[in-house]
This record gives sequence, C-alpha cells and structure tokens, in this order.
Amino acid sequence: MRLGVLKGKAMPNPPVGAAIVGSGKIVGLGGTQIPGQDHAEIVALKQAGKASLGAEMYVTLEPCSSYGRTPPCVDAIISAGISRLHIAIVDPNPNENGKGINKLKKAGIEVLMWQTQEFVLEAKSLIESYAKHIVTGDPFITLKYAMSVDGKIATSTGKSKWISGEHSRKAVHRMRYISGAVIVGIETVLADNPELTARTENEENLDIQPLRVVIDTNGRIPIDAKLVNDGGSTLIACAQMDPAKQKTLESKGIIIEKIPEQRTG
Repeated sequence: MRLGVLKGKAMPNPPVGAAIVGSGKIVGLGGTQIPGQDHAEIVALKQAGKASLGAEMYVTLEPCSSYGRTPPCVDAIISAGISRLHIAIVDPNPNENGKGINKLKKAGIEVLMWQTQEFVLEAKSLIESYAKHIVTGDPFITLKYAMSVDGKIATSTGKSKWISGEHSRKAVHRMRYISGAVIVGIETVLADNPELTARTENEENLDIQPLRVVIDTNGRIPIDAKLVNDGGSTLIACAQMDPAKQKTLESKGIIIEKIPEQRTG
C-alpha cells in the first residue's frame, strides 16, 4: 500500500494507495495521480486487467462515488468484478462519507474495514491535510524551523548554513513536494536567496512544485532573487511596492498581491 501511495502524485487530491490481490499475489498497484488523471483504484485496476475479476482490493481511503474531474471509482470497481474491498478509513468529505461503501454493498461486493490500528493510523496520517481542509475549510500548515541546541537560528555573523542536518533537509524537500505553497518572510529571501523548490538528492527539481509565497510588506524583494528568475510560480504579498519594480516583477510572471497595511502592521 505504501508503494501505491508513493507512485501517486495526488496533490491537491488526497494521497491514496490501492492494491489488488488475486490468487495470493498482488496483480495491481496504484496511487492517485494529479487532478484530472486516474485515482489509485483505477491505476490498480488497469494494471490488473482481467485479473481483477473475483480479486480483492485494498484501499487506504473509501473510493469516490460521485463525478468530479473523473468518473466515480466505485463504478469501475463494480464493473471490474472485484469481490471484496478492504478499506482503511471512510472519506471525511461530507459529500462522499459512506456513499461509496453503500453503493458497493448494494452491488454485492463485500466491504470490510481494516482492523489493524497501525495501518489505520498510517492511512489517516496520509490524508491529514485533506481531512483538515475538507472538514474545517482551513489549510493544513506545517512549520519548518531549524535552530542550534542553544536556541540560535544563525551565528553572530548571520550565517545559518547549515544548522539543519542532511536527514531533515531531505524531509523538507518531501514536505515541499506534497505542499500547495511554501511561505517565507522577506528577511529569509534577503539572507539566504533560497529557491524554495522541491528537489532530489542530486539537486534536480521534481515534477511537481509548490507555489512560493513571500511576505514582503514594503516590496523589498531583489529583482535578481532566485525565486524571481527561475520560472517557477511565486507570489509576493506586500502592502506597497515601487510601481516600476512591480511592473518588472510581473513581466517575469511574479504574482503581486497587495494587502492593505493595518495599524498593527
């Protein structure tokens, strides 16, 4: 199941893994793709082909039952002849919650919920950001912060490369890959000139990149900053900016979002 999720590029859809087991072996494995492309169940069904008939499917999230950018997964599962479906968690989306399960049962497919808590908790963690947004309407925010053991974020000269370790930096790139946006303040841009991209261990950009957002009250971002000139998506949130600089930035594809300054800043 982990392999299925890793094969997927779901964002902003929830990451889902699906596996089809027939005759005691995995015959189909899939992860949800980008919006408009196949969900995990469809990827697995296509891979399994005729071996889906009478087989069992394991999914980390209840299959969808309604039309969106793609047809309902439950219809494809029913048509493929899956005999039994094992589901880790019910979809928290009020528009889907339990509907897929009911439709599958009505079609004569046995539906079982996973009983191993370790796997259920892992499945829940996979869709943590999706569940937060779909239930509350608020974004899921992860704070990335590096400091030394004595609580410092830089040396007395202002140098901070590297306080974090190799393992944590790899984790940061994984976080960027599954995030919709990365937000930093202008001081970070001025001090580090970061790219804020999701990269491989060989420093190659991955195929999916987050929006880079810079909080820059007075429009101080340098015209030659990396995240201005690398062709990626960047948004500058500011209260004011020199009109000529704004025009130059916008000509480079940078989004300028003017936000009125409040008394408190």
